[in-house]
Amino acid sequence: MGSDFKFDGDAYLDRIGIQGPIAISEESLELLHRAQAYTIPFENFDILLGRGIDLSLERLFRKIILQPRGGYCFELNGLFLYLLQCLGFQAVPLLARVHTRDEPSGRHHQLSLVTINGREWIADVGFGANGLRAPIPFEFGRIARQDGLDFRLTESPPYGIMLQIFEAGLWQNLYSFDLEHVCAADIESGNHFTSTSPKSFFTWARVATLPNQSGRVSLNDFDLTVVADGCITRTELEPGDGYLVRIKEYFGIDLDEPYAALKPVGRTGMAN
Repeated sequence: MGSDFKFDGDAYLDRIGIQGPIAISEESLELLHRAQAYTIPFENFDILLGRGIDLSLERLFRKIILQPRGGYCFELNGLFLYLLQCLGFQAVPLLARVHTRDEPSGRHHQLSLVTINGREWIADVGFGANGLRAPIPFEFGRIARQDGLDFRLTESPPYGIMLQIFEAGLWQNLYSFDLEHVCAADIESGNHFTSTSPKSFFTWARVATLPNQSGRVSLNDFDLTVVADGCITRTELEPGDGYLVRIKEYFGIDLDEPYAALKPVGRTGMAN
């Protein structure tokens, strides 16, 4: 990678199917957020290929925009944050603890706080399963409905602010965050743990997910789930080259590696 790299905002917008120019408005923020969420998959294949996760702007741009591939939270939200800032939005990173298991994680999830005309919004294009499709106002108790899913923010001591989703008749915790300043080193530390620790789900399970307006397609190791208008179809993929064909078909992911390059994985429940 050369030192002459320049961020190409037009190429980014073209990747997610948007024509410029972009106004600094709440409507534009939602347009950008939904376009990326529906176009760029959440996936962790580089970890299982032994490539690691490089958060340099040049590497993220080449991987996600030019290849094109997907990524996980530090990649997807990191690149999206840079796009917003380049377009003129006032936006900063935040870090969150994931609460989808028995114990909350460390601050290993990145999202963004965007301020438009004095009003604050939470933007997150990199949570994976059950993640936001559009930004939500940073207002406690307000229910935000997106593609049939209901989200809200609540105060949740001692963790700070909790993002919840309404499922099975209950409000379920997704992740908690606060407004503490986030340094580049905080992001690097979280990314290192998430992409290298044997305690991290992403080091031993293949995952990919891509939402759309009627549902979502998700991969958990060999289990492919398609949700469309409330109907759920599950397929078990077979190991081998056909596996790579299916992930390209459903997620647009071309690994350019033989199937054998992927580490063996266990068949476990999906996490974010």
